[in-house]
Amino acid sequence: MSDNLHQLRCFGCGTRIAGSEARPDFRCAECGDLFEVDYPGWVQRRGPDRPNPGALKWLWRERRCSSESLDQSGVWRYRELLPILNNFGNAVTLREGNTPLYHLPRAAKALGIDQIFAKHQGMNPTASFKDTGMTAALSVARERGFEWVACASTGNTSAAMAAYAARAGLRSLVLIPEGKIAWGKLSQAMDYGAVTCQLKTDFDGCLQVLTEIVRQAPIYLLNSVNPYRLEGQKTPAFEIAEAFDWNVPDHILVPGGNLGNSSALGKGFRELHELGLVARLPRISVVQAAGANPLVRSFASSNGASIESLEAQTRATAIRIGNPASWRKAARVINDTHGWCIDVTEAEIAIAKAEIGAEGLGCEPASAVTLAGLKKLRAKSLIGTSDVVVLVLTGHTLKDADYTIDFHRGTLLSDEEAAGHEKEMDALRRNAVAVEAMPAAVLAAMKGAMA
Repeated sequence: MSDNLHQLRCFGCGTRIAGSEARPDFRCAECGDLFEVDYPGWVQRRGPDRPNPGALKWLWRERRCSSESLDQSGVWRYRELLPILNNFGNAVTLREGNTPLYHLPRAAKALGIDQIFAKHQGMNPTASFKDTGMTAALSVARERGFEWVACASTGNTSAAMAAYAARAGLRSLVLIPEGKIAWGKLSQAMDYGAVTCQLKTDFDGCLQVLTEIVRQAPIYLLNSVNPYRLEGQKTPAFEIAEAFDWNVPDHILVPGGNLGNSSALGKGFRELHELGLVARLPRISVVQAAGANPLVRSFASSNGASIESLEAQTRATAIRIGNPASWRKAARVINDTHGWCIDVTEAEIAIAKAEIGAEGLGCEPASAVTLAGLKKLRAKSLIGTSDVVVLVLTGHTLKDADYTIDFHRGTLLSDEEAAGHEKEMDALRRNAVAVEAMPAAVLAAMKGAMA
C-alpha cells in the first residue's frame, strides 16, 4: 500500500498508523474509535511542490474525453486526491460516478428558491451512491490479496459490494436483517453471486456479528467503518464543485443513516478547500427519518457530543439504522459547516418522494428525506430565496418499487401516519385505473385525471 502517501488517523484520539496496520474491524486499538484516511504530505508540500489547482482542474476535465476506464470513472478521474493504491492498475471500476446534477424546477417554484438541484447518485452502476465508495475500498482489498470481502447491509451496500467483488474475481459475504430489506436490492446481491445470509436481527446486529467474523477469518470488511469506503464517497463533492465551475453551492442536504456519506462529502469539500481548489465550504445538513433519528437526538441533547442508540423504525430502509458508526464524523461536518440535523415523518418522506417523481427523476425513499428536510428548513426561513441548494439523492426509484406502488394505491401509511397530509397525498397519487378497452373509456380516464 502507499503508506508513504497516506496514513490512517484515529478520529477520536488522533493516533496515526500505516494503512496496512489497521485491525480487521477498523477500530483504533487505543480508544476504539474509527479511522479516516489522512494525507500528511499535502500539508508539508509548499510552493512549487504543492499541487497546482489550475493544472488539476484542467487534467480532470481533459480525462472526461479519454477512453481509458480509469479516466471514465468519476472516482478514479480524481486519483491525484486518492493516493491509496501502490498501482492504479489494481483499481476495480464499473465506470461509477459522473452522476447527473438535475435542476428541480417544480420544487424551486413551490419553495420560492431560485436554484434547487439534485445530485442523483442513483445513476451509478448498481443504482446507489455506494458504488463510489466500493470501487475505492474493494480495490484496496484486491491489492492486499484478500479472497473474501463482506458487509452487513440494509440493501445498497450489499448490491455494490457483490457487483465489484464479482468484477474483481473475489468472493463476497452479505449479512442482512431478515424481512427488513427491499427485494430490489437483495436481488442484486444474489445476481452478483454473493453468499447471502438473513439474520434474525436488525442492521446493527448484523454488523456486530460480522465484526466478530472478520476477527476470526481473513475476510475484508467493506462497511463504512472502512475508511477507504469514505475516500471514494468523497468524490461527489469534487463533481459538485466542478459542475459549478469550482464554486460551491450554499447548502447541501444529505440523508442520514449510518452517516458515512455526509462524513465523506464533508471530507471531500474540506480537502478541496485546503488545497485551494474552492474558496469556501458549503453548509452541509443531515436529514433523518423521525423513527431512526439518533443523530437528531444527539444534537438536541449535546450538540452532537454523545449519542444513544435506538431501535430504528422507518419504511425508508436504507436509513433504518439506530446505532450509526460514523456519527462523530458526521457531527463534526455539521458543526464545522454550520449545518443542521433534522428529522422528517413518514408522511413527509412519502410526499417528498412523489414530488421528486413528478420532476421526472424518481428516487428511493431514503433519498426523499432531503427534499422533505429542505421544506422544513425553508419554512423556518433558514434557507433564502437566492441560495443555491443541492439535494443528494442516494438511490434509484427501482430500489424499492413496492414503496412507490403502495403510495399510489393509498396503502403505504396508516391513518395515524397520514393524518393532516391526506390532501397533499391525494393530489400526488397516480394509481392505475381499470377501464374498458375502448377509446372513449381511455379518454374519459384522461379527462378525470385533469379535473
